[in-house]
Amino acid sequence: MTLRKRLITILIIALCAGGIYAVGHLGLTVRQSEEMQAEEDSLFGRRETLYLWYTDEALSDYLNSVAVAYSEYQDEVRVIPVYTSGREYLETVNQASLHTEEVPDLYIVSNDSLEKAYLSGLASEVKLPDGVLSMQENFPETAVHAVTYHDKQIAYPFYFETSCFLYNLTYLEDWARAQIEAQQDVAAEAAQQKIDNGQEDADAGGEEADAVENDAEEAGGISEDAVNDRVLQVLPDTIDDILTFADEYDAPEQVEAVFKWDVSDIFYNYFFVGDAIDVGGVNGDQADAIHIYNEDAIKCMRVYQDLNQFFSIDTKEISYDGVLQDFMDGKIVYTVATSDALSKIETAKAEGNFAYEYGVSVLPDVSEELSSASLSVTQCVVVNGYSVKKEMANDFAVYLTEYASDTLYARTGKLPVNNRNDTYEDANRAAFWQEYMNSVPMPKMVETSNFWVELEIAFARIWSGEDANQDLKGLSEKIMAQVVGGEYTEEYIDVPEEVVEEYVDEEEAEGEE
Repeated sequence: MTLRKRLITILIIALCAGGIYAVGHLGLTVRQSEEMQAEEDSLFGRRETLYLWYTDEALSDYLNSVAVAYSEYQDEVRVIPVYTSGREYLETVNQASLHTEEVPDLYIVSNDSLEKAYLSGLASEVKLPDGVLSMQENFPETAVHAVTYHDKQIAYPFYFETSCFLYNLTYLEDWARAQIEAQQDVAAEAAQQKIDNGQEDADAGGEEADAVENDAEEAGGISEDAVNDRVLQVLPDTIDDILTFADEYDAPEQVEAVFKWDVSDIFYNYFFVGDAIDVGGVNGDQADAIHIYNEDAIKCMRVYQDLNQFFSIDTKEISYDGVLQDFMDGKIVYTVATSDALSKIETAKAEGNFAYEYGVSVLPDVSEELSSASLSVTQCVVVNGYSVKKEMANDFAVYLTEYASDTLYARTGKLPVNNRNDTYEDANRAAFWQEYMNSVPMPKMVETSNFWVELEIAFARIWSGEDANQDLKGLSEKIMAQVVGGEYTEEYIDVPEEVVEEYVDEEEAEGEE
């Protein structure tokens, strides 16, 4: 029986006995009465109680099991996970901290809310375990930046989300085999031609032809190592590589697009400009480190805009769920996906609704000169500044994020920031870990909280043909005006546009003829 179920059972027994009252409050479904507390004391003994708040219901069973395990590890403390509505979450935490006895001693929140939490007194500087000199000893730099505010670590990184490059491995393997077969045929024909033309000794020519034939007979005609090598070669390093493949690929009938992604959502678009713009510096907390309008950003957005002529995608019709379903239906070769795709695809495979193999790799660069960087969100465990049990809460936060993360993915589908377990022995999960290592954490500044909405609007305008230079300039001026508290004007940057050849679908052109 879970800890939560035990508490509910105790409450029911107490209510049946009479003389108990319950008062609802701020996300908690019950209030502990004196008689209920007495019942709990008999069950748990005199233990200190920590309340852990969270907003993602998918964590419920996992957190309850961790709470039980921790009570066995630390018999003087019990932890009660409390699921709370995510709407106005920090405000709810604040009200509970100020006006109730059951203060949320610690809570889970995304890293972009940490400045607001800290300035509200809801986050306190963490205390690293004895013997640990820095958070970098246990977590990657990306995670440390995500939880750092003005040189203080004010949370523990727990799990993350970012975007990666998802591909249909079956299609690529079939393509690789076809390419190798074609090369073998050419080699065999060339060897035979030498024999026929008498250009070489007949015996030597015969040996060459026999060697080609023997190679073709191995492993059903082609070795798996050769196929794997060719697939690795075709995985794109840049956006140009995707376009080259699209031009050469003889797609199966059911394939509707070589590359398709949700162009309406900034989370799947951000990698185009992630390495070119800066919002708040490495820790996302510096108002004097905002650089949105620059030459590289303009060039990146022009590359993005040019893709509309290769992969016509309607921003009003597209959705992430729709794209992922199309991928699982075999209609797409390449897409951009978040880590939820892993569990959804595996479920579909188990149910017989996904007939392919798939793979995940890091996102390609914008070009050989322009790097990419995806956006990441790190969910953190925060010790409430209003808690009177900060030391105990800190100890549990360490336990949760460092020692109890080995079953996090299996139980919830969430990718842990701590990689000291077997979660990342799987190559596809490891690709997300690698992408996270190179990602840009969402900034924490309250002044730029609407930046993502405004950037998403700019992406939509640029995709539809608006001037990338002017849109980025206008975006920067709007955000900087919020930061400085007054009108702000960027100096125009003259970046000549490169001439891009108009893309023509050869099959479509032949049909028109």
